[in-house]
Amino acid sequence: MSLNKVWIPTLVLWFSGLFWTNAQENMEVEWYSFEEAIALNEQEPRKIFIDIYTDWCGWCKKLDKETFRNPVIVDILNTDFYAVKFNAESKDPVKFAGRTFINEGTGSRNPHQLAVAILQGKMQYPSAAYMDENLQLLTSVSGFLTAQELEPVLSYFSSNRYKNESYQEFTKTFRGRITAAKQ
Repeated sequence: MSLNKVWIPTLVLWFSGLFWTNAQENMEVEWYSFEEAIALNEQEPRKIFIDIYTDWCGWCKKLDKETFRNPVIVDILNTDFYAVKFNAESKDPVKFAGRTFINEGTGSRNPHQLAVAILQGKMQYPSAAYMDENLQLLTSVSGFLTAQELEPVLSYFSSNRYKNESYQEFTKTFRGRITAAKQ
């Protein structure tokens, strides 16, 4: 057996592994506007994940930099949800459910009516809201979550287990891909 017959397949495998690792690290969440997610949901129903943030929120930036870059989180959001990034202080009007939501404030840090409605007036950032395929709000969760903390929440809703069991019951048997990868 010649040296080339050994080294060429080895190099091909090595470069393939390098490409796969880099591709996984460079995966990104496909973010939509609220209106885009609603339109896509009409064509192919999925749950909607809404990241409600502000430009000045440090924990929101940490969520973007760390949690939303985890390959498992990216995969779940891109596969099972329409992921929406919504600035809670946006000045852009949003049409939803026969109503136009606006930001009536004239100063800085005024919340958008849609953010107030989704978060039911509990204006904490970052917050995540979950809607079902029928555009009904399931819940909202405030605060920074690591990828390991977010994975079971996403899985709970994407698997429809929320319909039959409490989150506490679900987490007793949940085995995440992030946890498995770390062990």
